This record gives sequence, structure tokens and C-alpha cells, in this order.
Amino acid sequence: MAELLPQELRVLVAVAERGGFSAAAASLGLTQSAVSHSVRGSEAKLGAVLFERGRTGASPTPAGERAVGHARRILRLYEVMGAEARGAGRSAAPAALDGVLRIAAFRSAALHLLPPALERLTARHPGIRPEVRVVRELGAGAAGEVAAGRADLGIATLGVAQGLPPGLLSGVLVEEAYALVHPAGHPDPKALPLMDWDENCGSYTRSWWLAQDWIPRATVKAEDDAMVLTMVGRGLGMAIMPELSLREATGAVDITGLGPEGPVRRVGYVTTPESAATLAVRALIRELRAVSG
Repeated sequence: MAELLPQELRVLVAVAERGGFSAAAASLGLTQSAVSHSVRGSEAKLGAVLFERGRTGASPTPAGERAVGHARRILRLYEVMGAEARGAGRSAAPAALDGVLRIAAFRSAALHLLPPALERLTARHPGIRPEVRVVRELGAGAAGEVAAGRADLGIATLGVAQGLPPGLLSGVLVEEAYALVHPAGHPDPKALPLMDWDENCGSYTRSWWLAQDWIPRATVKAEDDAMVLTMVGRGLGMAIMPELSLREATGAVDITGLGPEGPVRRVGYVTTPESAATLAVRALIRELRAVSG
């Protein structure tokens, strides 16, 4: 099978991100026919249809999603290769790093796990420029951003039912217990309605939840964990939340542990094998471990 050239990879990414051949051509400074020809050539080389063509544009097929993800990751390696080579050329110190480091994380991890690690990282390597995207831990979540080539490293919930996308590496950073949070001073918090949010990790703690006869079905759904905390503080219900989410708790709520048999979630980093070999990602993982240990 013939290999795709870097320009062919850029075309695939542009078509996927722009939603069509014309828009991709405009972004790349090419003609639409050149983009169409490039895509057809890539499809012939790979032996798969990569895009569904329609009147409103083009969208990746499942094969196209995989191909575009690999294309982003390969193009990213070209960028990293240049940055690491330039850093080595400017300094005799082997750890001189610079360039953009792309990170995806869910909200509470971005608020509480990343900042101290990034502070240490950029103090050691002032040339690194972190770019953090906050993503919802629904569906593919932060791990999906890594698999799609949009992030070099993700902070994600590990051990969920759907598992990680194939081919990714991961490592646990923290294990955090869930706790009962309820309005401060409430005489009977278990009598309150249960509040929940879509990203809550009930899927892999479901057996524990089902075994607790005091936990009712969620009657109130909020947009995110911060909203749940606010509504609990207003006396509207109680919730079962992980420690990272509870770091934002105020005096309006009380927190009660669930004991040694309570659920625990694992939060960790996710990256690709090729990114794991880069100096910047390795340095970030070291700092994440240092502040999480």
C-alpha cells in the first residue's frame, strides 16, 4: 500500500474540519478540484471511502474518522520533531523544550489537577506553551480528543464501561472517593431528592449504587458538577460526588464520607504511544505525578 504524503494528510484533516471540499480548498489555498483529486488518491491508496459526499458538504465515514485521527497525529509529530530539534540545537541542555503542548481535560481536572502541574512544567521549561481544552466526559471525552489527534495528552476518567479508544496509553494519577454532599445542617439529608449530572460516573459504580436502598433515583439533573453543588447549597437536594468536584464546596454544604465500601473513581492521563515518547508529554506526566502523589 502506498503511503500518504504530508500534503495528502493535510487535505484529509482540512476536509474533515471544514466540512467540505470547497471550504477545505479555501483554507489550504488550493482549488476544489485539487482537493477532490487528493482525497480520491488517498482513498485509492487506503482502499476505503473516507468521506460521504453530499449537497451540503462532506463528512467522514467511520474509516475516514480513523484516517483523519491518524493524519492529525502524524502531522503533529512533524511539528514536535521540529520543535525538539530546534530546542536541542539552541541549547546543550537535553531538556530544553519549547512549543505548544495540547491538553484536553474534563472540568474539575482542568481546575484542580492541571494548574499546579502546569505551573511546575512552565517554570522548568518556559518555552512550553500549554493549550488546554475543557471537554465533557461524555462519549469519547478527553480520551477521544487524544485518539482524534486534537490533544497530545488527556486527563480522563479511567475504568469506565466503554474503555479507552484502541491504541492509547494511560496511567492513574489519583483515586478519589465519592461522598454524600447535602445542605449544611440538614437534619435528614437522605430524605432529600437526589441530584445528578450527565458526566457523573455512575456507569462503573452502578453495582454500588444499586445496592444502596437509601439512594433514590435522580429526580434533578444539572448541567455539570458545579451546578449540582450550587443547587445542593440552596437546599434543593443531596448528591453523591467525587473529591475533585467537592474541592469547590462552600460552607453552604456538609460533606459526609461513604465509608471504605463506598465507590472510588480513577482519574489519569491518556496519550498515544508516539506522544508518550516526546519530551514535552513525558515532562508533563512527571509533573502530574509529582502533584498528584
